[in-house]
Amino acid sequence: MKYVEVTFHMDETGVMRDMLVDALGNEGPYESFVETSDGLKAYVRASEYDAHYLAVVAESFPLPLRYEVAEMEDKDWNAEWEREHEAVLVKYNGGAVWVRAPFHPHRSDVDYELVIEPKMSFGTAHHPTTYMMLSYVAELPVAGRRVLDMGCGTAVLAILAGKRGAAYVEGVDIDDWAFNNARENAQVNGVRLELRLGGAEQLQGSFDIVLANINRNILLADMERYVAVLAEGGRLVMSGFYEADVEAIVRRGEALGLRLASRKEREGWAAVELVRRKS
Repeated sequence: MKYVEVTFHMDETGVMRDMLVDALGNEGPYESFVETSDGLKAYVRASEYDAHYLAVVAESFPLPLRYEVAEMEDKDWNAEWEREHEAVLVKYNGGAVWVRAPFHPHRSDVDYELVIEPKMSFGTAHHPTTYMMLSYVAELPVAGRRVLDMGCGTAVLAILAGKRGAAYVEGVDIDDWAFNNARENAQVNGVRLELRLGGAEQLQGSFDIVLANINRNILLADMERYVAVLAEGGRLVMSGFYEADVEAIVRRGEALGLRLASRKEREGWAAVELVRRKS
């Protein structure tokens, strides 16, 4: 699958960079992002690239926004990641998770170590949403449970669930790159996953924990499908949205019979844990 890389240059980053990610990811078709010293690299499937949409985003942005567009080759991008990718220490109540690529050093002073080859998939713990989701998976009672990782990307969340003793872990992603990447990462980490290529239409069965780190619009549109496979008393843990979006996410969950159990915030992003009420 071919991708288009758009490199943005900004006079200010910080919140402005997050606003751009929101416009491209939550409102548009862009799937993954890499922060740079003066802006952002954004990636979109070549088949979904729209030059007019990109121009509108740039023109309406509150600060001057310069960008270059390049079509990427359909290949493995490990070399690029080795130059820019850093390992991440995810801290949670009572411990830590070390998320690294194969070329990073091993650590024995952590509770869990995950070896993740990101390639073109989302999920390396660098982004605040993945960081928060990993902390949730590390804290929740996962052992012996059935876990679904919706939009699994690298399968980093699913792999941690497997390492924590989940009885069954399933990952679903619509991207064939992510599907293959997830399978390889599961093998490297010695975790057995059931992987499916597709979207919410793939969901079936029953799960004690459903994980979804996607974006606000997809979460709102597909939450009913997530609840349909969530067992009574089960947990739906979601991220991929800003703190300002929590109210809309929780309201949708309440309409589907869920209640807010907890929430996390990190660098302006949010994650929530919703529990399905027992009938």
